[in-house]
Amino acid sequence: MLMVTSGAVAFGKQRLNAEMRMSMSMRETLAQKESGFQGIVRPEPRAAAAVGQSGLMALYDVMFAQYGVHIAQVLVTKPDFYNPDSRFNLKSTVLELLALNIIPIVNTNDTVVTPDVDYSIGVAKYNEKGQVINIKDNDSLAAHLAAEMNADLLVLMSDVDGIYTLPPDQDGARFLYSYCPSLDGNIHFGEKSSVGLGGMESKVAAASWALERGIAVVICNGMDEQAVSRIVQGRRIGTFFTDHKNVTVTVETNAINARKGSRKLQELTGDQRAEIILHLAELLSNRKEQILAANAIDIRESEASGLAAPLLSRLSLTPSKLNSLADGLKQIAESSHKVVGRLLKKTQIAEGMELRQITVPIGVLLVIFESRPDCLPQVAALAISSANGLLLKGGKEASHTNSYLMKLVGEALAIHDVSEAISLVGTREDVSELLQMENYIDLVIPRGSSTLVKDIQRQSKGIPVLGHSEGVCHVYVDEMADKAKAIKIIRDSKCDYPSACNALETILLHRTHLENDFFFEICNALKKENVTLYAGPRLHNQLTFGPPPAKSMKLEYGTLECGIEIVDSVESAISHINTYGSGHTDVIVTEDENNARKFLQGTDSADVFHNASTRFADGYRFGLGAEVGISTARIHARGPVGVEGLLTTKWVLYGSGNTVSDFNAGKMKYLHEVLSIES
Repeated sequence: MLMVTSGAVAFGKQRLNAEMRMSMSMRETLAQKESGFQGIVRPEPRAAAAVGQSGLMALYDVMFAQYGVHIAQVLVTKPDFYNPDSRFNLKSTVLELLALNIIPIVNTNDTVVTPDVDYSIGVAKYNEKGQVINIKDNDSLAAHLAAEMNADLLVLMSDVDGIYTLPPDQDGARFLYSYCPSLDGNIHFGEKSSVGLGGMESKVAAASWALERGIAVVICNGMDEQAVSRIVQGRRIGTFFTDHKNVTVTVETNAINARKGSRKLQELTGDQRAEIILHLAELLSNRKEQILAANAIDIRESEASGLAAPLLSRLSLTPSKLNSLADGLKQIAESSHKVVGRLLKKTQIAEGMELRQITVPIGVLLVIFESRPDCLPQVAALAISSANGLLLKGGKEASHTNSYLMKLVGEALAIHDVSEAISLVGTREDVSELLQMENYIDLVIPRGSSTLVKDIQRQSKGIPVLGHSEGVCHVYVDEMADKAKAIKIIRDSKCDYPSACNALETILLHRTHLENDFFFEICNALKKENVTLYAGPRLHNQLTFGPPPAKSMKLEYGTLECGIEIVDSVESAISHINTYGSGHTDVIVTEDENNARKFLQGTDSADVFHNASTRFADGYRFGLGAEVGISTARIHARGPVGVEGLLTTKWVLYGSGNTVSDFNAGKMKYLHEVLSIES
């Protein structure tokens, strides 16, 4: 590493100002205060540099000495860069210092600088091969050194985070995580800093010059903690410069395109959106072999990397899964003609004034899912039906499958020229960037582990997050339960798909079932399915021998493991679920209608069932065609989120030249008559 620094003149001015104040007489000091002038005559910059250089290096020496690092001062002047011999000597010196693990700290020798000299003739003379730029500030000096030393990375530090489309303090200024110099038409720079020679425009010019010579460049905020190390680690810090020849579409462009695509989807008829979805369903059926081949690669690589069994289960696709996927998409297509623009309410406000409430898409969705590639076509179909733009981020363990499925989605969208409406996001860093784009993204839906959901909620800045962090689902077996039904429902809820978020995690038994031995029947039935049981605190205290104690009653196992606890009544079952549950899906097994009614009303969960498996909490099984996720939130959609959960509304008022003043003056009268939607 080598550093280019400034500060000698500033250091020197402070010292010289102090010296000048000490040498002033009392009369001179008072005369300045009376005239309102608090400063002193500014020292000449070259003298200030001569005085300040030692102080600047002393500061660096102390700072680096704390880490046992040695430094060396390298002073240069502008002519040194236009003289081939000087440039060669400079490079040799720097390389020798680096070989000795000494950090060169480079600065211009401002004690001999002559500001009025035009070096452009010298630049032209030694610039025949394009190796030299006009050294006018530390940014261009750093760019030149980076090129001369064949550096891997040039970091230019500023007092702002990087490049904005406008000066950062202006309305509408948008931060750019990446920047292509050949596409800079939309950038408007502000005035340069009040200190120093450069500004952002100067930094961009220097960075662009270095980029042309194959050097990676980042402009970042020098006040950010550990900025350099985080940049080296690949984190999205500052603005990264990219060559347009190698540029891929940025996530920001994807978000902008998704917005445009959403509006294009709205312009299509419902039948046209249905055509796209039906075509995607056909592709899923016709390209099974290719899909399964891509999936086999992901499974093989994931097994080699030691991916957990529940995630492997979610990752795996089968012909039957693909058939179910295609069927679900056909369900979505069937209802697509009546989704967007559906009339919900109609009111006669007054004579000649009719108000309508209609459904419209939310806008642009960001859906993040782990392991389950079957989510991709499901969510894509829901977005198409509801005319939402969509950005998808799947887990890296399903990268081959997701890429191929995304290709099929693109083919389907292309039949009506709306391909930009949906795109696949590549990395976690892309997601982190998108979560800061509240002007582009309207709703984030994470599907995966509680860790994923909580991480997304933490990162999201101003964008609502819809989802659930855990699936702690219960089955309560009431005193009046049919035992055969109970065992059947428990077995299905736990064993059908243990890693699903709607799988059973805790069995609650009425205490009488401990006395009539039904508890042992349940244990034996689950043992045959290789389910490991854990006893809740109350059950553990009442058993001499039995399942080991559960670590927690709030645990989502996601495997063939299950907690079991006893309760005294339907009311205590409700209390337990509302205390330890996650608000996902909870079931009562009973033949007592009164107890069933109490449970269904009192259990505060998104899905509450009577005499049915928890596994029915699913968009496809609900007849929604598919789900974008399951929400345990208390606003907007709750439970399996299908097309309806991806819609909002707008009000449309049809008037006839009406004004509020007409009503205030009594010329018109409000009617507020609710009209039949069919009329």
